[in-house]
Amino acid sequence: MTRTRDPILDLLTPLRRYAYALTRNRAEADDLVQDALLRGHEQRRQLGAGKAPGPWLRAILRNRFLDRRRHEVAQARREAQFAETTPQVIDAPQDSALRLSQLRRAFLDLPQDQREALELVAVEGLSYGDAGATLGVPAGTVMSRVSRARARLRAFEDGVPAEVPEPRPALKLVARSDPGGRP
Repeated sequence: MTRTRDPILDLLTPLRRYAYALTRNRAEADDLVQDALLRGHEQRRQLGAGKAPGPWLRAILRNRFLDRRRHEVAQARREAQFAETTPQVIDAPQDSALRLSQLRRAFLDLPQDQREALELVAVEGLSYGDAGATLGVPAGTVMSRVSRARARLRAFEDGVPAEVPEPRPALKLVARSDPGGRP
């Protein structure tokens, strides 16, 4: 029993040359030929009886090459769009932790009355009236304390040194003079 040589085997070298001309890369050319032969085998019913497989396989090879290039261009475009939306620089987490620690220290360094008022209004979400009721002071006093606390924290954020209040003179007890001459 004699076997006839498969005509596809005679096409391998010309297909590899054509694929190399398209890709300019031997490994990519071999992959392209293999892909074209696989596609040709899957669609072998499309090749009419008695027709030469060479032009048909070259057309498949060229179409596979164009499909790959279109896929690569689309992939590069998607990656570029993703790169535009992704930040190039990410803050170091230790910077945020340090900053949070500094801000916590600044909050704790606030005077007691301002710290309490700010905590009740800004952190706990109480209204000025409710915070005033909790602290036993009018709502206006709470507003004033919160405003001063926020101003001090803003000054801290801006790098302005905290103002050290000047010492107030001590109150003197003054004896009330009595009309009868008694102190």
